[in-house]
Amino acid sequence: MATLVSTRAPLEVSRAVRRADRPFWRRNLPLTVALYVVLALGSLAFVYPFLWMIATSLRSLAGVGSSGASIWPHEFLWDNYSRAITSFPFWRYALNSVLTTLIPIVGTVFSCSLAGFAFARLRVRFSGVVFGVVLATMLLPGEVTMVPQFMLFNNLGMIDTLYPLILPAFFGSPFYIFLFRQFFSRMPSELADAAVVDGCGWFKMFLLVYFPLARPAVVAVSILLFMGYWNNFLGPAIYINSDQWKTLPLALAGFQSVNGTDTPLLMATSVLITLPCLAIFFFAQKQITNGITFTGGR
Repeated sequence: MATLVSTRAPLEVSRAVRRADRPFWRRNLPLTVALYVVLALGSLAFVYPFLWMIATSLRSLAGVGSSGASIWPHEFLWDNYSRAITSFPFWRYALNSVLTTLIPIVGTVFSCSLAGFAFARLRVRFSGVVFGVVLATMLLPGEVTMVPQFMLFNNLGMIDTLYPLILPAFFGSPFYIFLFRQFFSRMPSELADAAVVDGCGWFKMFLLVYFPLARPAVVAVSILLFMGYWNNFLGPAIYINSDQWKTLPLALAGFQSVNGTDTPLLMATSVLITLPCLAIFFFAQKQITNGITFTGGR
């Protein structure tokens, strides 16, 4: 009897070990199936408006009313996209959107990474207090600084130009300063010691050592910034008056007044404006995850 018990125990242990080594979905198949069903149903609430937008962009004006909430167009009028581009100065507005997106991304990444590096590596008096003040500015709603900032640019004669949409990016953002500070804090301190031995100053150390290693954070922050700057509507609506400097979101708001109630053209233009964000997000999901999780050193 004792021999039977002693031989059964190792078998049970080995089975438990093999069960633990199996993937989660094999160990908890019913729970995994239920989880995926719930996620699939929940995703429909977010995917449906986009599918309806695509379907509507391929319909005729009469087909919009007859199709209702259907996500199948029943007719594929691809010339709606060419008509949407030529119905208003699409490429001029696209150029303005590119300028007010790419240049602020460069300015925000550089200023925030430099400030984050300083907070992470420079040990000076009251640096923690200053960092706390920087974080506290995130509690201020945008409406508080909107009027003073408008008055500042108005006194500088920059209203109805792209400068108010570009220059503030070079002064950093507290949230992204926090992200870079956390990333640089997790990198080995031996990197700084080795750079000092090689004769690097703080700025050269940041530029040649830490910034190249911060690629995951740089990519993640750049993608998040692209989403915000590309879809920015409030900023251009405040500072831009003439058609010459309008961006795509601001031009899209006036598209309906120019083209009446041509819903297919409106949806086709919306699809064209949304495509860059979707493409960047789907191709860079892994980089976003790696940057936000702060993997630090390699």
